[in-house]
Amino acid sequence: MRVNYFLKSTRLGFRCWRPEDLPLAMELWGDPEVNAFIGGHFTSEMVSARLASEIEQMKEFGVQYWPLFLLEGDQHVGCAGLRPYRIEELVYELGFHLRPMFWRRGLAKEAGCILIDYAFRKLNAKALFAGHHPLNEASRQLLLKLGFIYTHEERYPPTGLMNPSYLLRPT
Repeated sequence: MRVNYFLKSTRLGFRCWRPEDLPLAMELWGDPEVNAFIGGHFTSEMVSARLASEIEQMKEFGVQYWPLFLLEGDQHVGCAGLRPYRIEELVYELGFHLRPMFWRRGLAKEAGCILIDYAFRKLNAKALFAGHHPLNEASRQLLLKLGFIYTHEERYPPTGLMNPSYLLRPT
């Protein structure tokens, strides 16, 4: 059965999280490599709460870090999406959490390009915010490739660290 994705790129399909996606969420946020830069070990309760939060955010704001799948074979890649950052100013945060087996394949950049277009064209975003762990060089490079401009450092509550932070405005 083919999945009906609401958003597609060349290789990727996006759909919304569902309560029955807990096994996918566990594979993603339960992986220590995925969590190394976003707050460390996630217990099963934390993963379940994260899934519930993503579902609730979609209901409230119409965005989430959507589950991401390869179009060929519908294999779960991770998640990528948007969340409210300064919603009253129409500024969203762009983010990615990919499973390690999909790192270094250009999938985050591909997802980022389609999400940037979605944010500016469909949501009328005025800007996009993104940040990364100070030691995550791959994320820094990705944000620069996507056109983000470094603006400041901002504390990321799950780690307590000051993260390099960036903005992207429509051209």
